[in-house]
Amino acid sequence: MAINKFIESIPVGPLAIVALSGSKALGETVDAYISNWRSDRVEAKESPITFKGYVKDSYLLDVNTPRFGTGEAKCTLRDTVRGTDLYIIDDVTNYSIEYTVCGHKNHMSPDDHYADIKRVIAAAAGKAKKITVIMPFLYESRQHRRTSRESMDCAVMLQELVSMGVDNILTFDAHDPRVNNAIPISGFESIMPTYQFIKNLLRNVDDLTLDDDHLMVISPDEGAMGRVVYFANVLGINMGMFYKRRDYTTIVNGRNPIVAHEYLGESVEGKDVLIIDDMISSGESMLDVARQLKKRKAKRVFVASTFGLFTNGLDSFDKAYEEGLIYRVMTTNCIYQTPELLSREWYINVDVAKYTALFIDRLNHDSSISDLLDPYEKIQRKIEVYNNRK
Repeated sequence: MAINKFIESIPVGPLAIVALSGSKALGETVDAYISNWRSDRVEAKESPITFKGYVKDSYLLDVNTPRFGTGEAKCTLRDTVRGTDLYIIDDVTNYSIEYTVCGHKNHMSPDDHYADIKRVIAAAAGKAKKITVIMPFLYESRQHRRTSRESMDCAVMLQELVSMGVDNILTFDAHDPRVNNAIPISGFESIMPTYQFIKNLLRNVDDLTLDDDHLMVISPDEGAMGRVVYFANVLGINMGMFYKRRDYTTIVNGRNPIVAHEYLGESVEGKDVLIIDDMISSGESMLDVARQLKKRKAKRVFVASTFGLFTNGLDSFDKAYEEGLIYRVMTTNCIYQTPELLSREWYINVDVAKYTALFIDRLNHDSSISDLLDPYEKIQRKIEVYNNRK
């Protein structure tokens, strides 16, 4: 389907992809998908002028971001970007990348990754025909609103990218997609990997019963309600939610600490439950919700979260799995995953490389992405196949 659907539309420019250090593996996989699809498109081969540079072994550009001894850096483009439709991909949370500052090893922070993105834009400015930034984890997305005297980092970031000449910004599961109000006349898409989660859940668990009596979706807080409502509708099941009671007289690590999780919804007794959220940070809040659900006699607890940050390590999840609090945890590969995480029995890796490649392929043709953003029909077909299995 992906091969033939968009061939009638001429590309807006030769495709070029920059996969920075944080998303090197993801970028290479995305590149391979697009190269394979386009090598099979006969029309492109029959129109060498219109589709000049369309069929290639790779669309990845040779880009270097070397650092001086002080830790300062620059970007050097070793391939031409003149007239290209340029896509820059980087995972700003990938702390595994190191560089040297005055002889000391430093791990790249989100600030470092974001600075590299801007360096690529600055190097390509005035040359690329169109620039799209794909930032799987939206930089500073948790600082999306102001309380008291605080900086609005996410909004400032979006405006800065647009001012530098970026045409479109793609991200996965923005913490609050309303932050795109900061750039109301520029392209911004928050991509939800709902289909990928459901596909991987059904592929890895063969004894689920997809109805109201056996399965519920749970929101761990009020902020995740939009995600959970969509899951509940496409699966045709009920939902429940927790809300966080916080101590607003105290600030710990920049936030008001959670005092308790209170549950709203029908009984979960005897049912499998699926907790949905955008990210697992330390995991404490998620595991507390799982604990509360097990106290209410839930059967198995599944967790689906786009970003598995696991900032406090995996020990607490290992313990929760051993105690039966959680059954499976799903996160995507759009951000860095440690080898230790990938080896865990309780972990399911959700691959979004093909999904990302589809967006790039279509946008390069200036084609509609509506069905990618709302995969309702694909989900229903997947559920039908699962329910009819022998």
